[in-house]
Amino acid sequence: MKIISYNVNGIRAAIKKGMLDWLQSANPDVICIQETKAQQDQVDAEVIKSAGYPYQYWFSAQKKRIFWSCYFL
Repeated sequence: MKIISYNVNGIRAAIKKGMLDWLQSANPDVICIQETKAQQDQVDAEVIKSAGYPYQYWFSAQKKRIFWSCYFL
């Protein structure tokens, strides 16, 4: 089983910079994404699903307009 932990420092920016291409080439069984800096409704889940990760779990905490979250695929 291949597990990757990735600190993206903003998931929306990471997706624009090619994170999904990297994700498909790395082909992990599980990926844990930290520092998403977004809530679940701010990311298009269908894009992630189309990359081959249909199961997703979000945990987001909010404090004074700053978001901390982890995202498991």
